[in-house]
Amino acid sequence: MSRIQLSRRRFLQLAAMGVAWFFSIGRGRAAKPGAKEVTTKPRVVVIGAGLGGLCCGAQLAKQGFPVTVVEQHHVPGGYASSFPRGRFNFEVSLHGSALADNAAGRMLGALGVSERVDLVELPAVYRLITPELDITVPQKDPEAFINLLAKHFPAEKEGIAQFVNTLIAVATAFDNLDRYRNSFFKLLTSLPYLTLWRIRNKTLGELLDDYVEDPVAREALVAMWGYYGLPPSKLSAFYFAVATGSYLRDGSYYIKSRSQNLSMALADVIEELGGKVQYGTLVKQIKVQNNTVKGIVLSNGTTLPADVVVSNANAPDTLKRMLPPGAVPSDYNEKLAEYRPSISSFIVWLGLNQDITDSIASYNTHVSSGRGPEADYISCLKGEVDHGAFVVTLYDHLYKGYSELGTSTLQILFLSGYEPWRQFEADYKAGRKTAYYEQKNMWTEILIRRAEETLVPGLSSMIEVKEAATPLTNWHFTRNPEGAIYGFEQATNNAFYNRIENRTPVGGLYLASAWGNPGGGYVGVLTGGQQASQDIVSDWGG
Repeated sequence: MSRIQLSRRRFLQLAAMGVAWFFSIGRGRAAKPGAKEVTTKPRVVVIGAGLGGLCCGAQLAKQGFPVTVVEQHHVPGGYASSFPRGRFNFEVSLHGSALADNAAGRMLGALGVSERVDLVELPAVYRLITPELDITVPQKDPEAFINLLAKHFPAEKEGIAQFVNTLIAVATAFDNLDRYRNSFFKLLTSLPYLTLWRIRNKTLGELLDDYVEDPVAREALVAMWGYYGLPPSKLSAFYFAVATGSYLRDGSYYIKSRSQNLSMALADVIEELGGKVQYGTLVKQIKVQNNTVKGIVLSNGTTLPADVVVSNANAPDTLKRMLPPGAVPSDYNEKLAEYRPSISSFIVWLGLNQDITDSIASYNTHVSSGRGPEADYISCLKGEVDHGAFVVTLYDHLYKGYSELGTSTLQILFLSGYEPWRQFEADYKAGRKTAYYEQKNMWTEILIRRAEETLVPGLSSMIEVKEAATPLTNWHFTRNPEGAIYGFEQATNNAFYNRIENRTPVGGLYLASAWGNPGGGYVGVLTGGQQASQDIVSDWGG
């Protein structure tokens, strides 16, 4: 059996023991390469200060491990960050996340991070606009969501209720795995394991087929597919169910004042516990001897010794570029070759010279083309920015003072494949960007026009500050292959019970990022960081 795969028997063992939580049951218990008896805590180096690496580093520092985090950028966070332009401070990635009253929230509380950040509840989970429909999904009220859709699709009422309740049941089950981890009998009576096993290999589309037929109703139920980077025909039903069920049940939250606050809080915890966070430093190589890590080599040639290396960098570079040839077994490499980087994004940030919160009622609005998720996904891959789906976020609905008085902060997001931008890759990396900027500006103006026609009348006349980022921008700041924003795709061949593990075949090397287990998203990468730290403690002693 491959290290990356997990058998049905092992899944049932994990379920019975309750060792996995949220959307992360699939990490398994591989062999412990490099594990040994130690009398002192091993030296830990974390490559990258994204949320996964920071969470893992904070967990280990709390348990007395000497931790050094090495980050290429001048601030921590990766995608969980913000940047200033003029009198505006733009959010890089966060729209909303389930970080309260669940396993992720409890974990941040145990680290002392929750007391350092303020969570703001979103006004609604999302608003969806299609040619046939305009609905707003309420916070923390799945029954209201069911009733809302049932009014529009009375013939589908029963199926809608069953589908939504399935999402809630899966999300609740995995929260209970963490909440009741020390209560075996309570756990057994509270978890629908057969339901989890039934959907293990299903796509979201296949799960939806069991309940709802009307295409517009189907789109309304899966409107958040873009948050996970794949359309229903390809996306893991399990991944969608746990994440979306949690949003519907627990609500969605923003981190005040920006997601950068969470990243800074985790970095502060590491340093207060005796660890180090070293910025402006690029890792060139991971040193290996006898199939066990020995340290890392920085771009300036300096070597940092380490017994444990945690990679928050992307998995392809970690396992193929940073390691010496032959360090990774061929069967592992073959399995990795089956996985695809997720889709990327094209984002436009706008600082407006007016407060538009009175005229635009919604915070986060998904605008569908009306052709359905599958067609919209193809448009994203092809770069058909003129008629694919997009999302408009008016951040000033979160709390008073998000922007300066009399102004507004707006973001327009279009998921984008890498192919439309591959033609500019070589010139971009060589600093020749004329043609690239022309394409970037064209896409920017198209999205502004579409947002103006659909949601924000007069938008173009209000713009004071304008910025945009392409898949190549994402690559520049993260080095993620193809500018991926969710790590590896959450397709059924790499999700849930058979998701790539955070342990690797190289002794002492672990993954803690969207590329590992359980995957992308704020909760996903935080969970991955926690799981990696648990693996390290298990392997090396805590």
